[in-house]
Order: sequence, then structure tokens, then C-alpha cells
Amino acid sequence: MRQVDAIRSFLLEGNSLTPLDALEKFGCFRLAARIDDLRQEGLDIETIKERQNGKSYARYRLRDKQGSLF
Repeated sequence: MRQVDAIRSFLLEGNSLTPLDALEKFGCFRLAARIDDLRQEGLDIETIKERQNGKSYARYRLRDKQGSLF
């Protein structure tokens, strides 16, 4: 299964995903690029900026059809 397919399925199950999660679960070093691929397919993915231990990172999650988050 391609990384983008695995990430799509993971998000469609209602999960959120960070770059570290993507590396651990799917071996994906370029999560932002895969998220861009999915957005180009029409998925409505929200980016949430998070900060922990002095480091900032993005968390991605899918919105449902009404615009609320899973």
C-alpha cells in the first residue's frame, strides 16, 4: 500500500496524525507533502499547530462534511 493510501485510510478512521506518528506508523518522512496530495484529491484536512517541549509541529485531522472535526 502506498503511503498516501495508508494515511488517507488512517485519517478517514477519525485519527489525527503528526509527522512523528507518520514516520513511526508509515515510514513517511514528508507528511506535509502527502497531506497536500490528499487535499488535492479533495479531502478537507485541518492543520493544528502544536507546541511541546519548546518544539512546534503540525497535527493533521480530517473535517467531516459539515465542517466539524472527527
